[in-house]
This record gives sequence, C-alpha cells and structure tokens, in this order.
Amino acid sequence: MKANTREDYLRRIDRVVALLQSTVERGGELPDLAVMAAAAHLSPFHFHRIYRALSGETVGQTVTRLRLMCALSLLQRSAGHVTEVALTAGYETPQSFARAVRQVFDATPSELRGEPDRLHAAIERLRHPALGDRMSQTSFAVEVVSVQPFQVVATRHEGDHRGLDESFGRLFAWAADHGLLERVQGIYGVAHDTASETVPDHGAFDCALAFAGDDVATDAFTYPLSLGGGCWARWRHVGTYDGLGALTDQLIAHWLPGSGHVLRDQAPFRHFLDDPEETPVDLLRADVYLPVEPC
Repeated sequence: MKANTREDYLRRIDRVVALLQSTVERGGELPDLAVMAAAAHLSPFHFHRIYRALSGETVGQTVTRLRLMCALSLLQRSAGHVTEVALTAGYETPQSFARAVRQVFDATPSELRGEPDRLHAAIERLRHPALGDRMSQTSFAVEVVSVQPFQVVATRHEGDHRGLDESFGRLFAWAADHGLLERVQGIYGVAHDTASETVPDHGAFDCALAFAGDDVATDAFTYPLSLGGGCWARWRHVGTYDGLGALTDQLIAHWLPGSGHVLRDQAPFRHFLDDPEETPVDLLRADVYLPVEPC
C-alpha cells in the first residue's frame, strides 16, 4: 500500500505551518531546518523543495503571511494603537507593518480597522497561501529509470535563471578555447535549492557539459561534477526552458505523492536535449530527473 499519498504529504506540511504559526503568535525564534524537517518527517535535504511544491510558497513567505494574519487578528480584537499591534505581532516598526498591509491589501491598518467586513475578509484571505498557477494540473508522464553515474564539467550561475543562456554561452566558449567542442555529448543543469528563501527559477545553478573520451581538466572557471547513479524518475518537457524550476515543483506536487517513491538525498538534474539557438522554442526538449527510491 502506498502510504505517501498527497493527503499524507499535506498533513506533514500542515504540521510545519502549525509550528510556524505557534512560533509567530508567541513571538519566539523561528525553528531551524532540522526542526521543521523532523516535524514533517521529511529529509532536510529536500525539505524546502517539497514544502514549496506542496504549499505553493517558501517557508519565508509562510512566515510573512502568518505574521500579517496575526497582526490583523490583533487589530480586529484589540482597541490598542496600531503601533502596539505592530510590535506585538513581531514587526520592527509600525511603518513596516503599514507597508506590508498596503502591499497586500492597498490600504492602511487604520483603514482596514474602520471597515470590519473588509478586515475579516483580509484575515480569511491570509489563512491559506495564494497558490496561483503553481498547482495547475499539468500532465506528467513519468518513467522510473536507472542511470549510471557520469561526469560533467560545470560552471556556476547565480541569480535569475532566465540568464542561463549567457552562462551556458561562456561554458561553450571555454570548451572552444580548450578544443573540446567536438567532444560535447550532452548539456546538463542542476538547480540548487537549499535556502528557505529560494524560489523556483532563481538562485545557484550548475551549467554543465558532458564530454566524450578521457577526463577533461578543469580550472578556476570550471569544476568536475558527478551526476546520475541509482534510480531516477524522468519526465520529458517540451517547450521553452524558462520556468523549469516551477514545473519541477508541480512534478513533485502532483506525481510524487502516491507514486510509491520518496526522494533520495541528491539534487535533481536536467538534461537539455536541444540547443535553443538551433531549435524553435516550442520544440525544445528537456528531461527532468528526480532522485527516487525504491527503484
């Protein structure tokens, strides 16, 4: 029987949200990664990735939402000054509280307090994350395969993943300077997702090339990287390479629960099968690999 159903995963996430809410309400120090992962019975390695995929927001965004909900609830229950409410809810200044309210509701705290129905609606809105397109019902045809370990040469990209073309361009230029272009066998990428504030398609990313023949010497610009090994869930994406991080979240959210598999402590990777400079964007292919067990 498959114990890791979607409902099971959501219950695990709910335990973390309850822990965060309790911490925010009492003004305590936020739990660290190990505590949150233990509460969810998830590996710390993949905790943030699974949390974001199932909840539709990062841990940091959850804390921001819960703190604002706590403050508005105090505003609703108490006749105290807005400054007192802001500080009690954990905001450093009343101005930061006011900015948060205006950003989300286009109103001041005092304006919301003056309209009880609107304030109640605002609190109810904050009880759940705004999932948006993150939870769209994309179809995922997944196969589980064994992948032999293999070596690649990588360089690090930092920031918006829409700038990956430039980083891959520099890597190909490096390969050309070293007479390696004719030996390129594959284009790969690894998105690193270890920080609580990491959002899809932004952050550290290994741009990598696989080469035929003997080991390739690396230098200050490049480094060796080992990919594969063991069992992997593979899904083929066709279309633009932009947004693959968000699509990987959907893959985790919709396929992993109920699949009978759990994620191993290894980073997912992508195999880019086409060159964006030579292939129409709608026909680009990429295989997304998730490390899973059992095989």
